[in-house]
Amino acid sequence: MRETSTSPGAASDEMALVDKPYRDARGDPTASSTAPMSSIRASSGTLRGLSESPVPQGLNTINRTLSASRSEKVRTNGLSKIVKRSQICGARVPNVRNVHREKVSHYTHAMATTASERKLLIGGDWVETGEWLEVRSPYDRSLIGRVAKAGAGETRRALDAAEAAMRDPMLAHERAAILDRVAALLAERSDEAARTISAEAGKPMKAARVEATRAVSTYTMAAVEARRLAGDAVPMDASPAGVGKLAFTLRVPIGIVAAISPFNFPLNLVAHKIAPALAAGCSVVLKPASQTPLSALLLAELETEAGLPPGWLNIVCGPAGEIGDVLVEDERVKLITFTGSSSVGWRLRERAARKRVNLELGNATPVIVAADADLEDAASRLAANAFSFAGQSCISVQRIYVERGAYESFLERYLPRVEALEVGDPADEGTDVGPLIAESERDRVLSWIDDATSRGARVLSGGELDGELLRPTVIADAPRDAKVSSEEVFGPLCTVTPYDTLDEAIALANSTRYGLQAGIFTSDVKSALRAARELEFGGVTVNEAPTFRADQMPYGGVKDSGNTREGPAYAVREMTDERLVVLQL
Repeated sequence: MRETSTSPGAASDEMALVDKPYRDARGDPTASSTAPMSSIRASSGTLRGLSESPVPQGLNTINRTLSASRSEKVRTNGLSKIVKRSQICGARVPNVRNVHREKVSHYTHAMATTASERKLLIGGDWVETGEWLEVRSPYDRSLIGRVAKAGAGETRRALDAAEAAMRDPMLAHERAAILDRVAALLAERSDEAARTISAEAGKPMKAARVEATRAVSTYTMAAVEARRLAGDAVPMDASPAGVGKLAFTLRVPIGIVAAISPFNFPLNLVAHKIAPALAAGCSVVLKPASQTPLSALLLAELETEAGLPPGWLNIVCGPAGEIGDVLVEDERVKLITFTGSSSVGWRLRERAARKRVNLELGNATPVIVAADADLEDAASRLAANAFSFAGQSCISVQRIYVERGAYESFLERYLPRVEALEVGDPADEGTDVGPLIAESERDRVLSWIDDATSRGARVLSGGELDGELLRPTVIADAPRDAKVSSEEVFGPLCTVTPYDTLDEAIALANSTRYGLQAGIFTSDVKSALRAARELEFGGVTVNEAPTFRADQMPYGGVKDSGNTREGPAYAVREMTDERLVVLQL
């Protein structure tokens, strides 16, 4: 899936998992910076507690979330760093187990992380490598922060730590208690999390707040699954061979989980990988997207504050090819969970043929609007869900098929709502549509628009820049084989096409290689149920945009869109093996 995955053009970080050399989302070789933070300049703003040198406004956006009640200034080697009060006074949460008490204490006192620099989490230590990845705002390219850059050596060290952690398993109630505490801590710091998401991903604040809230829900439900994870009874007397025997199954952790997450949901999609793995009793090595690692590292901080013992979560940021090679080739990794583009996902599965590889991939999301539908409701829901986060979601509405008799009436309702969407700075609370993750992605989408219009398509709205931002774009008469109709756009664009029969509409919806989610708006129950049966997708919504997702749902696709189901209850089972036990009575 790409709820979001990396887009076709911004998939360069992913592509390094299967191709070399690694290149970043802008098409340039991965750059690292070893310059001191004091050398960083921007037009305005200072980071209090770090230096009086001007720093980018993006840093101040994050800094404003660090309230005086939660932080103090500490002078260290002439550099003033922001340190949480809990790091000075000790952990606020009791240790889960006495055996881990000393190690958990080491976690909290070792942080001392500035708001502008983040270290890697490996084996309970916050690690600096001497090289840095710069994290820049997709909106204005200002510097948000720097993250320690990992390579093959750090990744192997992370696997060593994950392997050591699993030698001392946590009991189900211990895992559940930690997950509950992470949920509580994340709820307490949800505003900080939302601002971090917005700053590094360019996601409008209203959408970033929703993501932060959803991540709390993901952890809460994972805690439930940790407590109820169980096997099944086997009815042995169902056959003569089983008489006199008792049998049941156990769910046992599969082993180390390697998680690779995309840029577009940098907090909640990380949560959907870490939380179920911990609930299942698996240790994790996570590689977040290079464009958006800060949210994942914030989540790691909360995990340690919640009392997670060392080694159960390790985070490495850096070149996808170098890190990915280790994760794919090391036999200690038993499962790889990947969210990203279809081409990279399937090739990754080919490379890791002997591992369990769970894929959540892309989509070209279709919606059918029947003439008997509530057109006002359909237009309102689809306008919001075609362009939220600039369309950078695998289930962003992309193809709208409207019954011919209602086509003009639908457009009369739909286009004004699209044109009313606010395009601008993602940090502004009123913004609906912000930037694409990189200029190269914006240029790619513009080229797809040009391709469609050169073949007879008409732009009904948008199709042009508002400053540096691409306005929400609606296209009519797009050829079926145009990229805007057949591939995942992953940008603020949708097509609107009339149809004559439900047979035709279903055939059009099924005509791409994707199959994640689809939708239908209709007042006819028979049409709705027929669509649910015949649409070749992992999920079908009725009178709701197919962009809808609640985090407890089984979420995943068919065809090129993936091979698994997320949602804590479903992911936990995939991260465990079923073990049969037979007793002779």
